[in-house]
Amino acid sequence: MKLTVLGCSGGIGGTGVNARTTSFLVDDDILIDAGTGVEDLSVEALTRIDHVFLTHSHLDHIAALPLMVDSVGARRSTPLVVHALPETISALRAHIFNWVIWPDFTEIPHYERPWMVFEPITLGVTVTVGGRAIRSIPANHTVPALGFHLFSAEGSVVFSGDSIPTDEFWRVVNSIIDLRYLIIETAFSNKERDLAITAKHLHPIELGEQLRSLRREPEVLVTHLKPSDADLIGREIEAWAGRFSPRLLERGQVLEI
Repeated sequence: MKLTVLGCSGGIGGTGVNARTTSFLVDDDILIDAGTGVEDLSVEALTRIDHVFLTHSHLDHIAALPLMVDSVGARRSTPLVVHALPETISALRAHIFNWVIWPDFTEIPHYERPWMVFEPITLGVTVTVGGRAIRSIPANHTVPALGFHLFSAEGSVVFSGDSIPTDEFWRVVNSIIDLRYLIIETAFSNKERDLAITAKHLHPIELGEQLRSLRREPEVLVTHLKPSDADLIGREIEAWAGRFSPRLLERGQVLEI
């Protein structure tokens, strides 16, 4: 299993790691989140994607989904399957695929032959696609949210999504014997601590505190830095994150699992 980082920024602007919001391509047919990083893929690459797993409904994680379906829906022989919490699906139906902001592709070209279908998932559900498994795990954010545990016979990776990790999150993570990578967010600098708490994102001091609960030895990769403070956040992570020495995730990085 190969995971390619299409986007890992907490916003737009800048270059390199700061240019695209959250999305990961698993092999060539699964997306984890659908932020602006998806927009760099070719039409052919977009057509090969059969499944999208969404952590939550916020714009930086779903922005490319409406445009993607519009671009390649007619080229597909089967609908794109979007896996998400029922609350996330309800938000997408009400605020995006509502015929005001964007057409409802669960009815186009006909409700019996749609370009897109929603598949509700709940906490703890595992979906298997061609020998790769995606399990939904706990997250704690300002809207209903999930993280994901991706695994195959070769190993595991955990993506926290946007979340302040909970005891249950760490219980799940620490139970994964073959954990190779932990991708965890840190959106704000320490000076923005109050904002981070309100928005339910991590800041470097809290990241260091949270990592004390980690009992495995994965490579820790940090995502979702806000572009305006990315350099500062990076320095603060280095100072506060302790023995795990996290690295900043980079757009274009490929994780072999």
